[in-house]
Amino acid sequence: MVSKVPAGSRRAKPVIVTAVVCIALGAVSAAMASLNVAIPGLVRSTHASQTQLEWIIDAYLLVFSVLLLPAGALGDRYGRRKALIAGLIVFGGASAAAMAISSANALIFLRGLIGLGAALVMPATLSTITGTFPPAERTRAVGVWAAVAGGSSVLGLLCTGILLEWFSWRAAFAVNVVLAAVAIAGALRFVPESSQPDAPRVDAGGALLATVGLVVLVFSIIEAPDAGWLSARTVGGVAAGLAALAGFAAFELRQRHPLLDPRLFSNRKLAAGSLSILIQFFAFFGFTFVSLQYLQGVLGYSPLIAAFAVLPLSGAMMPTARLTSAAVSRFGARAVCVTGLVLVAAGLLVISRVGTDTPYWLLLAGLVPLGIGMGAATTPATAAITEALPQSQQGVGSALNDLSREVGGALGTAVLGSIVTAVYRSSLQLRGVSGPLVHQAQQSFAVAIHAGGPVGTHARAAFVDGIHTGLLYAAAAAILAAIAVATLLSRDAKIRRHADAGQPAELACVAE
Repeated sequence: MVSKVPAGSRRAKPVIVTAVVCIALGAVSAAMASLNVAIPGLVRSTHASQTQLEWIIDAYLLVFSVLLLPAGALGDRYGRRKALIAGLIVFGGASAAAMAISSANALIFLRGLIGLGAALVMPATLSTITGTFPPAERTRAVGVWAAVAGGSSVLGLLCTGILLEWFSWRAAFAVNVVLAAVAIAGALRFVPESSQPDAPRVDAGGALLATVGLVVLVFSIIEAPDAGWLSARTVGGVAAGLAALAGFAAFELRQRHPLLDPRLFSNRKLAAGSLSILIQFFAFFGFTFVSLQYLQGVLGYSPLIAAFAVLPLSGAMMPTARLTSAAVSRFGARAVCVTGLVLVAAGLLVISRVGTDTPYWLLLAGLVPLGIGMGAATTPATAAITEALPQSQQGVGSALNDLSREVGGALGTAVLGSIVTAVYRSSLQLRGVSGPLVHQAQQSFAVAIHAGGPVGTHARAAFVDGIHTGLLYAAAAAILAAIAVATLLSRDAKIRRHADAGQPAELACVAE
């Protein structure tokens, strides 16, 4: 299918268009993690329980992940500029509304709405570049896009941490509003429309089944500490969610133009790459959610210092990712990817040993291997996905890479958050304390530490117990992923560089 740029459209100015779409991309990418640093103030203001807090953080990732593919298809068919602007309006408008409310449930709804806007924005940013730029300009622009996508989460944490030195948690949403407004103005003025009018109709049935399956599954996991892990509601909900996802796979097999063709996963390289990325971001987002609560609630760091404290992870990840190509050429993709996942597990294992008065060097000793491991595992995993598909399906590969990351993030926040919450509540012993404070402390770690005294002391110890258990489960998931990747990838898988006249150069994993 040929991308159509309507006659009479202004000629795209590559530098300006790239800047505009990267501002939009930066806004939605930063919003994935930036609110984590504002958790203590947010909880005190909204009186959110630990379960509600998980929903506030995860609603964005969940809606983002389930609507990413159908939103991208809508943009391709009806216009990427339209999708970009519509998404930015929803993203910015819902963020502005979130600044004016003090209800936890209302904030959950608005975070989901912000995720809807982000789902429209993110695929439209890359497809605008690939659909309107000539090959030479496209290559440079995609490189900038990838750098912004990779670095925005860290920048979002730092920016929010700085603002929280002077303002409340609402400042995190103010950043969204400002960036969305700038991107809307730029898109209206500079971004040309492009589309594929002959693209297949959106697979609404598949989108509905995938949405129901993931929402029910995540809902059951997040609500498990309240309902009980072995309760009928939890077990039945998890079973229903998995059944809906199985129904999605069966439904897609019968579609002429499926939203996501399950047969793709019969390719071992693609399956290995997708699983690796899903587990990496399962661990990363779950770790981010609980670690920033630990740094502020247990160690007493300010939001800004907490944001700086996790920077070594990115500092180790980014240079490692740049060096991975040479390592894969020498040792093979399987060895590098598996080693990376093992290092992720090792880093999580070290961090799981933190206590209520742990010196920072112990956390640093875990952050460095965690960052190196993610940097080493991400490149061959992404390359395995792209190389597994023909050139005509590289868009599918890119979408699958994004989907694996977002689904992994949503599940990581839900699973690790629920494990930490369950252990925290079971470990919190408040003998001699009576009244409503006991219930409030059980429901919310932030409320408990704000109370101070023996309640705060016991709450910190209980939360550390939760961290120990949650991160051990995350480390175990990384080890299981390493075993699966070692099984799926061939031993002599290498990475080669290949460039096409119409595509940017990219790393690809091939069995030689």
